[in-house]
Amino acid sequence: MNSNFGVFLGLDVGKGEHHAVALDAGGKRLHDGPLPNSELKLRTLFDKLTVHGSLLVVVDQPATIGALPVAVARAAGHQVAYLPGLAMRRIADLYPGRAKTDARDAFIIADAARSLPHTLRQVDVGDYALAELDVLVGFDDDLAAEATRLSNRLRGLLTGIHPALERALGPRIAHPAVLEILSRCGGPAGLGKAGHRKLTAIATVYAPRMGHKLVDAIMAALDEQTVTVPGATAADTVLPRLANSLKAVSQQRKQVATEVEEILDAHPLAGVLTSMPGIGVRTSARILLEIGDASAFKTSAHLAAYAGIAPVTRSSGSSIKGEHPARTGNRRLKRAFFLAAFAALSDPTSRTYYDRKRAEGKKHNAALICLARRRCDVLHAMLRNKTHYRTTEPVPTPAAA
Repeated sequence: MNSNFGVFLGLDVGKGEHHAVALDAGGKRLHDGPLPNSELKLRTLFDKLTVHGSLLVVVDQPATIGALPVAVARAAGHQVAYLPGLAMRRIADLYPGRAKTDARDAFIIADAARSLPHTLRQVDVGDYALAELDVLVGFDDDLAAEATRLSNRLRGLLTGIHPALERALGPRIAHPAVLEILSRCGGPAGLGKAGHRKLTAIATVYAPRMGHKLVDAIMAALDEQTVTVPGATAADTVLPRLANSLKAVSQQRKQVATEVEEILDAHPLAGVLTSMPGIGVRTSARILLEIGDASAFKTSAHLAAYAGIAPVTRSSGSSIKGEHPARTGNRRLKRAFFLAAFAALSDPTSRTYYDRKRAEGKKHNAALICLARRRCDVLHAMLRNKTHYRTTEPVPTPAAA
């Protein structure tokens, strides 16, 4: 980001109003005061400041409550940038005073834009598509959390009234066949009343290959318990409602995935990301939201450290305690890398590397983190060069003598 601007406007964004501080190239204060979060007020201030020269608008967050100032500034033809939170906190220590006020923060943002342009990040035009993705992926995260809550509630209820039935259905609780059976038949009493034939007719529609085995497991579980636990009668009425709720959430997630895929199809890096084994629609969307084209990271090591998948060495004096997983980093990005590594275990190259780490004595999660770190190198190169993943022949692990 260059500093060839006549006016540097720092906005400490807020829900109802922002605080705006404008400085010229010499540091003279041109404006300092609250700014309502409305298009008319924003345009008025921008037009007023352009009298002094070209305008750079800098925000401390470009999305959510900072989205309107960014959009208005772009519509008016002004350049937009943002000052990341970590850089903001470090720069703030260089200024006198310890007060945490909107006016002080806005001044620091404006002065950093004027004197430390390298600390700024551009808000790319492609962020419009990413903003759409952000809303959809955020909604999908909420739906995923709700699906987990409903699944746990179903399994907990089954455990309380019929442990054997939970053992049969629990691992497949989110499967469409299981949800349809619970929705139409309810708990143990309803399942026993429905009988083998009806359950099979329901199950085979949603699970043609495993339907018969599923019903056999249900009937065997029902035979294991003859007593009725208190609460089972109420559970027969609650279980169908929970199953219907989980079905609805699952259907919404499918719709969101379709909408996310449509947006991703128009993004130039989507094909690059999804070409890598283990990276699907949701994971690629999360990676794009967190790092974009990865141009902000000079090396893959920087990206790995940001994601929290780079090992950390703990040492004090002559005592070196070895490498340990990092407890910091971007948790959402770390989770995306971790899940992608887990999904990639069916890929021969990834599986060979994972097996080698397990043979070295690492546990499952530690080996997956190592695999995620290895894949981070490849992903960074793919994004940097805009190239698709190329399959390589895995090197076989030598057999132990």
